Amino acid sequence: MISKTPSNVSTAADLFALPADGNCYELIEGALHMMSPAGNEHGNVAMAIGASLFNHVKKCALGKVYAAETGFLIASNPDTVRAPDAAFVSTDLLDSNESVPGYLALAPNLVVEVVSPNDVFSEVEDKVAQWLDAGSQMVVVANPKDQTLRIYRDRDSIQILKLGDTFDSGSVCSNWIIEVADVFE
Repeated sequence: MISKTPSNVSTAADLFALPADGNCYELIEGALHMMSPAGNEHGNVAMAIGASLFNHVKKCALGKVYAAETGFLIASNPDTVRAPDAAFVSTDLLDSNESVPGYLALAPNLVVEVVSPNDVFSEVEDKVAQWLDAGSQMVVVANPKDQTLRIYRDRDSIQILKLGDTFDSGSVCSNWIIEVADVFE
């Protein structure tokens, strides 16, 4: 769950300039929000997905995979900087953006969000909508509680995968495949 933190931070530049205080923040429509550290299960699921995604992207030379808490500027005026649990950005998108200091001003091709025990699902869905509206082609929501992956390609269709199913990213990430069971073991 994300809680609001009082501050005069309202832009991506302000957020990037914050001194390290051991906390992680997102900026949502110009308002600073502190995020709780990930718990055991959340971190394990994020790593399982992120490692598999990283290995595939590296092997196929598709671009870069970003770890949890990497910020992406996905909207301006007011600024929104979101930090997914894992993200894939294709070489095509990186070519014109990679050398920019601060946050990449783009929506990753593929975003992974892991649901924490205290997350309100409507807030997770709001985050998914923000990623899709910003231009992400796919958002994968991993829910450890029911051991499902929810795959969003747009706001109107959700594919739900359960234990025994296999996820395939299709053309979004050159057919990256992961067994749902491998995500939650």
